[in-house]
Amino acid sequence: MTQKTTKATTLNEAGTEIERGTGNVFADLGLSDAEERQTKLRLAMEVNEIIKARRLKQAEAGVVLGLPQPKVSQLVNYRLDGFSVERLMGFLTRLDRDVEIVIRPRREPHTDGQLGQVSVHALR
Repeated sequence: MTQKTTKATTLNEAGTEIERGTGNVFADLGLSDAEERQTKLRLAMEVNEIIKARRLKQAEAGVVLGLPQPKVSQLVNYRLDGFSVERLMGFLTRLDRDVEIVIRPRREPHTDGQLGQVSVHALR
């Protein structure tokens, strides 16, 4: 799922060109799996926030998540290559969170070659 990125360029007071990001650092870096990486990052951020709020040690978090401590270490350090979006959503349910997926038409017309987007929103 490749997405065309649109960046805005402006000048600051010193006349230096500033390029504003798209909101997805992975897309700004030109990575082909940018949307998946962004989704995984947002999910992992939520998992890590809950672990932190509960003051769980990595071994304790591992018991709740069904992971060995070294895998929890990877998760809390955002080394997410070994985790799928589905698995991260499963961790959230194990942490007593509901995960809801909403599918709707694009808000903007499909004229620029961009595909639909995946976004993660956390309600607290």
